[in-house]
Amino acid sequence: MSENNSAQMNNYRLPGARIRRQRGETEKPENGRKTMIRLFKYFGDEKLIFSGLFAAVSVVVVCSVAVPRFQSSAIDAIAAGEFSQLPKILMYMMAIYLISCICTFLQNMLSAGLSQRIVQRMRNDLFDKIINLPIKYIDNHPHGDIMSRMTNDVENISQIISQSIGPMASGILMIVGTVVMMLNLCPRLAVLSCITVIMTVGITKLLSKLMRKFYLKRQQLLGELNAEVEEMITGYKTVTAYNYGEQAAKDFAETSDDLTATGILAEIIGSSMGPCMNVINNASFVIIAAFGGYFAIKGYISIGIISAFIVYAKQFGRPVDELAQIYGQIQSAVAGAERVFEIMDEESEDKRGSLDMDNAKGIIEFRNVNFSYYEGKPILKNFSLKVSAGQKVALVGATGSGKTTVVNLLMRFYDIDSGEILIDGVNIKDIRLDELRKNTAIVLQDTVLFSDTVRNNLKYSRSDASDEEMIRAAKISNCHNMITYMPHGYDTVISRSGQNLSQGQCQLLSIGRAFLASPKILILDEATSSVDTRTEKNIQDAMVSIMKDRTSLIIAHRLSTIQDADIIVVLHNGRISEMGSHKELLAKKERYYDLYMTQFSGKAT
Repeated sequence: MSENNSAQMNNYRLPGARIRRQRGETEKPENGRKTMIRLFKYFGDEKLIFSGLFAAVSVVVVCSVAVPRFQSSAIDAIAAGEFSQLPKILMYMMAIYLISCICTFLQNMLSAGLSQRIVQRMRNDLFDKIINLPIKYIDNHPHGDIMSRMTNDVENISQIISQSIGPMASGILMIVGTVVMMLNLCPRLAVLSCITVIMTVGITKLLSKLMRKFYLKRQQLLGELNAEVEEMITGYKTVTAYNYGEQAAKDFAETSDDLTATGILAEIIGSSMGPCMNVINNASFVIIAAFGGYFAIKGYISIGIISAFIVYAKQFGRPVDELAQIYGQIQSAVAGAERVFEIMDEESEDKRGSLDMDNAKGIIEFRNVNFSYYEGKPILKNFSLKVSAGQKVALVGATGSGKTTVVNLLMRFYDIDSGEILIDGVNIKDIRLDELRKNTAIVLQDTVLFSDTVRNNLKYSRSDASDEEMIRAAKISNCHNMITYMPHGYDTVISRSGQNLSQGQCQLLSIGRAFLASPKILILDEATSSVDTRTEKNIQDAMVSIMKDRTSLIIAHRLSTIQDADIIVVLHNGRISEMGSHKELLAKKERYYDLYMTQFSGKAT
């Protein structure tokens, strides 16, 4: 395993999420108001749909506010014996109900469309951000938690927008319209009815603080749970081999129990808002019944107005109830949005640079490079190395000596702390990042293949390559015959992570993919570690022609694979301890000699 990977494994291997929680590494709520404002900025590009939704909601509210007034008129007409007015009033009411029904349908349809379009843009923005994050961020954060933000959190936002935007706008307008009508009918009774609003505001403010806390914690625990599942599945063979299954189940159960307890508390607090509002609404009915009856006896209002007030009180209480419930849902959405925006606010990979590599020769130079993954723990110390164009240079040394780090820095996966890295005399920071990586092909120790055809996996390094070029690269890398024996040849679909292939077959395909890129610089990081000795020999023979006129960096523990290298660089504790050809280093009988004798003579070191 490469030294930077081994140094970072503890960040996200089983039981990583549990350890992080024990250390108290939980996410803190930032600024809910700021998050809400940022969330609603996504509505800016959907003005047409939002305007249509608002118009539909407004019509529904106007209809709902108008009906009780007509009902009041009908009751007063009956009380006065003016039955000739009833058909006309009832026709108006039927028309209003029909219009309200149509607009409610439009409201639901537009609300669903609005939520999907907004969440699509948010999901695209998040994915664009993820693929532009620096390697350091991905290495230091649980992959399952990142996936949870893309799926669970974004989906939660989608559902809440779909279910809440229309009712929220409707509720606010309904409250305003109802208050206006109540004031118009009887100001004194309206003022008495609105006393309950003060109680509503107080209870909402009290419960909202608790809801926000537990909804955010629930989303964070859900992310940890996904991280543990992803880690367990990824490392399933290791879990099984070391009989860690029972302990993994206990760790999962611990996180799951925390999630369940937090979810229960969140739902209890969220659902308590409704009953509290019902109590307040009932108090409002008591006020209307008592004072309305008194005002009717005094002749201030008619019986029809009391009837209208009861309906309006119900209409006033219902949206307050709904808004209270929606507020709880919005807290959940804000919690998810904070986690999404947290990734979006991360610094993207530094891609500064303006120079191309059209005529690159492939001369590589490290000048006094210092680098550390963690502050105070340097990996490379004043590292200097120059590789001429077309040279084949091998990097060897013990695990943790800095071999893979050299490659990571050359590819700009990480930025150096100090010093310079040059290609053809140009600082790599001045070279366009896409140009640098287009001209540098890498085969990693841990091969990565995608759920796609063999053809597309090979062309991943160069999508515009012809089939002839692809087949030539496959033949040179000795994987053409292997591919022809597959069920559908180059159109055979590889399962996720190449699970339907052996590790050696995966590595051969990744080597073929690198060859197809036709790079100026070729990097092989333990590229033959998973192939048998015979296949390794075939690959070495193929590499002779592939490496011609290309600068090659080879990281290898098998010293048999790099004996023909032009220069062998021996690293120790982040420094070059010696360098030279295979014969020269053996003659020195120093560190390389000890490594060689350990492998081939069984000498203890």
